[in-house]
Amino acid sequence: MTAKEFILGFPDRINPESLEGKGDTCFHFKISGDGGGEFTAVIKGNEFSVVEGLENEAKCVITTSDKVLMAIINREQNPMTAVMFGKLKISNLNEMTKFAKPLGLM
Repeated sequence: MTAKEFILGFPDRINPESLEGKGDTCFHFKISGDGGGEFTAVIKGNEFSVVEGLENEAKCVITTSDKVLMAIINREQNPMTAVMFGKLKISNLNEMTKFAKPLGLM
């Protein structure tokens, strides 16, 4: 699986109940590397959608490489360590923390 496939597959993997009470949000993912790309993930209520490209105004921008994202997903890289070493940049850590577990990033 590539980082692109992982991000585009969010809607199929996310349990809508895990989004309850978290509010609406918009994430931009900027993933470098052959398996990456730019993506917009929107959560409205219990509905989740992902499109290629950057749309709307993001509450949180996540920037990393495809290799680092896949290492985090595969539990080979601690996300907080990646942040501390600048391998993973998160513009709004509070927003990311609310949704990290449902997205499968923690």
